[in-house]
Amino acid sequence: MPIYEYQAVDPKDACHQCSNGFEILQQISEAPLLTCSFCNQRVKKIISWCHSAVMEKSEEQTRVENKVKDYENSGRWSHAAELADKHSEKTKLKLKEIAKKEGRIPYKKENGP
Repeated sequence: MPIYEYQAVDPKDACHQCSNGFEILQQISEAPLLTCSFCNQRVKKIISWCHSAVMEKSEEQTRVENKVKDYENSGRWSHAAELADKHSEKTKLKLKEIAKKEGRIPYKKENGP
């Protein structure tokens, strides 16, 4: 399931979450979010800087994915989310390293209109 990023249309009137941007797991078939679930301000989908990268699946990645599934199956959603977020940060750092080596400029979140 893809991860989409959203940001407040007008960050001045928005809560901390949507003014800084947030990520959400959504099925491709789901309609995009229109409002923030915390402050009800309008949000827009933004494009991530990530480009496709072929990364070999490591033992660590397999272990983390299995542990996340175990947490989900036992109803421990916060543990699953925390572990997935931690692992996601490592992946983002790897992608940033690749982008730096390729001379690409990393994506910066929009600061408003």
